[in-house]
Amino acid sequence: MKTLTAQMSSDGSAWRLYVVLYGVPDWPTFRWERSGPVPTGAERRAALAALGYEVAPDAAWSWTEDSRDPDDDSTPVVLISAVAVREQEGATA
Repeated sequence: MKTLTAQMSSDGSAWRLYVVLYGVPDWPTFRWERSGPVPTGAERRAALAALGYEVAPDAAWSWTEDSRDPDDDSTPVVLISAVAVREQEGATA
């Protein structure tokens, strides 16, 4: 089964989770209307399921940080997480 990448990010505002679909203008997206705390693993699984996806077997979330201006370390940090996902069996994402 084909795997895709789901990412979750926040720049201090609401958390967003989205599935990267190349060549598609509107990616499946879920948004938590809170800036903290970080959505739990169970919340992320539920959000992915609502979008028709699930974490791929043996996949783990990875975390990295970025900023809007990499040359200025005083700008807010953007947290980005990624995980391999696959369509749920029988789902129409």
